Amino acid sequence: MATSKKVITREEWERKLKEVRIRKDDMNKLVMNFLVTEGYVDAALKFQAESGTESDIDLETIKDRMTVKKAVQSGNVEDAIERVNDLNPEILDTNPQLYFHLQQQRLIELIRHGKIEEALVFAQEELAPRGEENQSFLEELERTVALLAFEDANNCPFGELLDVSQRLKTASEVNAAILISQSREKDPKLPSLLKMMVWAQDQLDEKAAFPRINNLTTAALEDPAV
Repeated sequence: MATSKKVITREEWERKLKEVRIRKDDMNKLVMNFLVTEGYVDAALKFQAESGTESDIDLETIKDRMTVKKAVQSGNVEDAIERVNDLNPEILDTNPQLYFHLQQQRLIELIRHGKIEEALVFAQEELAPRGEENQSFLEELERTVALLAFEDANNCPFGELLDVSQRLKTASEVNAAILISQSREKDPKLPSLLKMMVWAQDQLDEKAAFPRINNLTTAALEDPAV
């Protein structure tokens, strides 16, 4: 037999929210953590000056990491690999998956620019041997090489590999690896807290009808459905 949910009105909910006290310093630290982890150096420097919130690392050291990330995002993967090795050769030596994904991105860029023969040679010499040692690498290589079978690679079932989102995915993986090598958290705290909030709302929704935040961009409360 279904039981009715407790209804929490907007007025009651907002009153409860106002009773919660969050220190401004803690909020500022969350913002700084996000800016530092994602590599927004200029914004972090400005935020530090305006809020007085100090970063726990030298903000100048972020620039090298961001140079690598931007190189991948612009498709200059070879330069990114060289810069990663300049930062710390062990990053790629100890992370075969990251190295494979960077090489895969190099192959994608060759295909993007119509360098078919060069792409085939690169795939055979650089990626095929790694695919023979790892089934998941082989599957990813096969998906990438499939782009060559289509006159218009964008019409390939795996055409999403040519999307900017693929570059961003690889760039994020490199960024995370560099952070880990520096004994830093690879993910900012703020998105994790937002995911936790969504989870908490889902749990509460089983027991009560309350004003939810469904749009994380506006953070607007929506009246409970009753």
